[in-house]
Amino acid sequence: MAIKITDECINCDACVSECPNHAIYEPDDEWSLSDETSLNGDVTTPAGVAMDADESQEPISDEFYFIVTEKCTECKGFHDEPQCASVCPVDCCILDEDNEESEDELLAKKTWLHGE
Repeated sequence: MAIKITDECINCDACVSECPNHAIYEPDDEWSLSDETSLNGDVTTPAGVAMDADESQEPISDEFYFIVTEKCTECKGFHDEPQCASVCPVDCCILDEDNEESEDELLAKKTWLHGE
């Protein structure tokens, strides 16, 4: 499953540089699938949603850092554990039970994002 950031986030910025998928954004930042990935143009997400990878999307939160589920792989294929959770000083990076994915699905998402 993907990771999410709870409203207990203190906006310390520790997690952002740790994310290998550029899935973490500052409060009120627009995001796109193409940000620091190999995606561009019209794509279909692993969940089956058609999107323009280059189109700016509305921020998920305007109060605290957020993780874009479509880009989160729990660091599978990069690290042994989610790096955001390992560096978070307030333990607000937790499993998102609403977005469960198997390890194989997370690794496939990594390949989809980076073409590797």
